[in-house]
This record gives sequence, C-alpha cells and structure tokens, in this order.
Amino acid sequence: MESIYGDSLSELEELRARLMGRIEEVRKSYRDATGEDPVEHCLSRIKSEESMREKCRRQGIPETKESALSVIHDAIGIRVVCAFLDDVFMIRDALKEIPGCEVFNEKDYINNPKPNGYRSYHMILFCDGKYYAEFQLRTISMDTWAALEHQLKYKKNLKCNISLVTSELKRCADELASTDLSMQTIRDMINDGANG
Repeated sequence: MESIYGDSLSELEELRARLMGRIEEVRKSYRDATGEDPVEHCLSRIKSEESMREKCRRQGIPETKESALSVIHDAIGIRVVCAFLDDVFMIRDALKEIPGCEVFNEKDYINNPKPNGYRSYHMILFCDGKYYAEFQLRTISMDTWAALEHQLKYKKNLKCNISLVTSELKRCADELASTDLSMQTIRDMINDGANG
C-alpha cells in the first residue's frame, strides 16, 4: 500500500526538524540571556500512517495524500511543555516569527478553557505554502492533567461514578490553573528582586 503522504514524507520530516530547530534556537537564546530554560520538554512526531488513515475514516474523507496534507492539519505535531505561563506565550510569539510560516489557526484554551477543564494553547502553522504543523503549548501542570484525563477517557468498562470523576477532574484543572498563576507570580517576584 502506498504511503498516505505520497512522496512528501521526507519534506515533512525536514519541516519537523526545522521547527524543532527553531524551538531550540529560542531555548538557547533565552538560556544565554537568563540562565533558565523556558522549555521543560518538547516532543514531536509525524502522525503515523495508521493514525492518519483512521482520522480520515472518522472524518468521512478519502484516505489520500490530499486529505492527509491539506484537509487534516496535524500531520506534524509538536508539544512544548513549559514550567511557567509566560514561557508558553513567549514560545507562541517566537513560533509566529518563523520565516516561511504563517498562523493558520489559534485556540487559546488557557484563557478560555474547555468545559471539562482542559487548558493548552493550540496553534496551527501553514509552512512553505504546503504543509501544516500543529503545536500544543502548555505548562507542566496542564500536561499532567491532560495525560490523566486522556488515560481515563480511554478506559473501558469503568465501574465508578463517571460524573463524580468528571467533576473532580474539572476541580483539579481549576486548582492547577490557580497554581500556575501563583508560580508565575512567585517567579516574577524573584526576578524583580534579582533585578532590583
């Protein structure tokens, strides 16, 4: 069976590497200026053939290169996890400045969380006039919450009170968001004290 990406897989890999390189440049520049790394960890992937075909089927679209590269916008996926809220937005701003890339779509689930409590900053870049890359930018606590929620969502045959679990997850998301704000405030106080 021919690849759903046709002959574009090597170009997708090159773009993924270029985008990751840009994130590394921002990290190095910030480290050189402050001594701190704004990114706790960063993961990237090209969506697997199987996952891309499954997504096409779920959306009721043909399993073609056109669908994979033009209709679906996450063939390249990059998740950047930061310790502090300000770093999330600093990385977002740096991504917007990548030559050859323009913002196709943004969703700020940090300032406008989903009803279940999910928080993250999503951005899709359209690069080189050809390919899309989806970014998820979040703090460590947002990432931890999302991993737990994802795990629970796919558990089969749960024998617990689902509405209670859902409300507890929402409560935890709100508490973690409050903690993120507090940690940012503490960091700002420390930085102000160091510069004052």
